[in-house]
This record gives sequence, structure tokens and C-alpha cells, in this order.
Amino acid sequence: MRENRLRALWKSGAAAVNGWLAIPNSFSAEVMAQQGWDTLTIDLQHGVVDYTSLVPMLQAISTTATVPMVRVPWLEPGILMKVLDAGAYGVICPMVNTREDAQKLVAWTHYAPRGTRSFGPVRALLYGGADYPEHANDTIVAFAMIETAQALDNLDDILSVEGLDAIYIGPTDLSISLGCKPQMDEPEPKAAQAIDHILARAKAHGIPAGIHNAGTQAALGRIAKGFQFVTVSSDARLITAGAQQVLAAMRAGKDTSRGSGPGTY
Repeated sequence: MRENRLRALWKSGAAAVNGWLAIPNSFSAEVMAQQGWDTLTIDLQHGVVDYTSLVPMLQAISTTATVPMVRVPWLEPGILMKVLDAGAYGVICPMVNTREDAQKLVAWTHYAPRGTRSFGPVRALLYGGADYPEHANDTIVAFAMIETAQALDNLDDILSVEGLDAIYIGPTDLSISLGCKPQMDEPEPKAAQAIDHILARAKAHGIPAGIHNAGTQAALGRIAKGFQFVTVSSDARLITAGAQQVLAAMRAGKDTSRGSGPGTY
């Protein structure tokens, strides 16, 4: 079976740099994948992507060494199994708040006897290889999102679930749940303390922790703290930032050249 490079990175002690795909287009996914991200996550929760768009996006990522991942809309067996059958090598599941939630996530992403995943890896066989069924349980990575006060209260119970591969912090939802402003890179003190606590408990349980970031400075700082999976921006945000940079430079040029006569532009 094709190696999951995310697991290889973690085994070597490195952190993975993850990109985020919210645009439902295979070409934009292919362009992003060609840039050398360790992993790319297609967002079915808050992005504008549906399953019909998802499959060609996974195919586009598959032309590179980038690991294809999906954030599912919710903790629901049908979509978890369907994105794995489509060839996702990692899944991020939102709003995992209890031990029972984490147990369901593990069960629905693993074949028996370790879980209850239904068999039908139609495209996963093409991506992973003919021996996918024998090795999928040890290759796929299942992330539980920790992003509520309830999840904080149940944190050690969640982290102790056998078969849970990693956790992923949603800083804005976590901040809102704790009564703070929804800040991603510079959360208010109460939320910042909660993030540090989650990371510390994940380390204690030997589980890799990931987190969403808006910019590189925050992501690098969090890697230094011990996060092993950092999302930095998204396709939509990068398009916005690039366009704004070009337009700002052009408008600045126009402003400085005014009054110099015809033909300036």
C-alpha cells in the first residue's frame, strides 16, 4: 500500500505543513498540490465543496506526493466512509466532544475487527494500491477536532480512546465556546491557555496535535511549542492576499505618478 507520508513525517519527529482547500475546483487543487505542501485538506464543512467536486480534487492532488485529506462536515458514518473510499488518507472530524464521539470516529474509519467501516474502497484501491484493505487501518489518519468547552472537560477521556490517531484544534470555535473573541493566531488569554493545555495533554497521551493558523508566524511558533500539524491559510485566502498585494502596488504606483502628464498609465 502507498505510504502515508504524514505518518512518516511524525515518525521522524517532523511537523507537517498543511494547506486548506475551500474552492471546489480540481485545477486550483492541482496548482496548490504542485507547490509542495506536505498535506492538503479539502474542506467539506465550511468550504463550498461537495462530493462531486471532491473526487476530481483528490485525483488532482494524487498527481503529487502531497497527502490528500478531507475535513468532513460532521461526525456521521456515511460521509466518513465515503471520503475514505474516495481515496482520502486522512480525515478531520469536527466537534468531537466526548469519549463516545471519539469512539464512533475510530469505529467508522477502521475496518473490523478494529471498527465498523463498510467495505467498498472503490477509488482508494487505485490510490492506495491493491493491498489497501490489509493496511488501511494502519495507514489512514483520523483527527478529532477539539473546539468546545465540553471537549476540554472530556479531553483526557477523548485522548485515551484506542485508535485515535491525532487531534486538531479549531481556535475560533474554541474561543467562542469559552466566551472569547474568535481569534485564530492571537486568541485571548483564556483561549490561549486552553490551547496550551490541549497540546500538553496530547503530548502526555503520545498523540500528535494539529491546529489551524491564519499566517506563518503563528504556525512556526506553534511548531516550536510542539504542534506536529499546522494549517497555514487556504486557497481562497491566498488568492485574496495575492490579489490585494498586486492591486495595492498598482494603486500606489498610480498615486505617485499623478500629475506627470498623459501616458503615465
